[in-house]
Amino acid sequence: MSAVRVASRSGVLSRVLGASWKSSGLVQVTRSRVTHSLPNPSAARAQPFSMTTPFSCANHTSATAAPQSSTEKSANAKTQTDMDTLNSADRYAAALRNNKEWAAQVAREQPDLFPTLANGQKPQILWIGCSDSRCPETTFLGLKPGDVFVHRNIANVLHPGDLSSSAVIEYAVQYLRVQHVIVCGHTACGGVAAAMGNKNLGILDPWLLPLRQLRERNLELLQSLSPEDAAMKLAELNVREGLNIVKQKSVVLSAMQERGLELHGLIYDVGSGVLSELDTQDSEEAIRARLTAFKTE
Repeated sequence: MSAVRVASRSGVLSRVLGASWKSSGLVQVTRSRVTHSLPNPSAARAQPFSMTTPFSCANHTSATAAPQSSTEKSANAKTQTDMDTLNSADRYAAALRNNKEWAAQVAREQPDLFPTLANGQKPQILWIGCSDSRCPETTFLGLKPGDVFVHRNIANVLHPGDLSSSAVIEYAVQYLRVQHVIVCGHTACGGVAAAMGNKNLGILDPWLLPLRQLRERNLELLQSLSPEDAAMKLAELNVREGLNIVKQKSVVLSAMQERGLELHGLIYDVGSGVLSELDTQDSEEAIRARLTAFKTE
């Protein structure tokens, strides 16, 4: 087998975000990035992330949405205020009305988007994240329908034998041919907090077992930190463990080696809306060992 190398370069996430991030007013992702890829010199390079160059996505046109008028902004603010005062049943009805208004607005501003999506999807990102309602990836990435293929569960836990996550990963990598796989944890995660405690949680206990195992393996470190810092550290360890599980899948290793698939570990701060990247670089020795152990033909 030819020598394998890890593609590492500094920069910011991501060309996928493009101009829509800037127009949304979101804060840019923090610097210091290490990506995983096992490029084949004869294969085309994967398109890298950059926040300064718009990403070309087959799912939508590059047309820029028209800026909202002061009347539209006022109406949107009023809608949100009204939603906050409604009871549960009324919130549901209001959500359906909002959907109709949103669909009509998108159809006016980007008339080709929905017809294009009706013909299929071609996302560039597989996002593996938490089910937490405060972590809507398409929203805080500033992207559009069709841009992100998503798997979310409680505490973004990946079990090696879980058919749901395994099917999503294989479909996204092998058939949709995504260019980036992201595992993202977040601050103030309820699943992480539960794993840091010792209460009986019923059906959640077997689900959170990988987190408790991480806690056990890193108990001395976690006990040396404040409760808040310990929870943050466990969230980071969980992202790293999730990436390790992704990198044990033969379909992922093949895509990394043959077409430059890249893997990323992120933490989302629910208190600021900012994404931070984790340094998850592997040594060449570790990569060779993983290829030997997990890559099948």
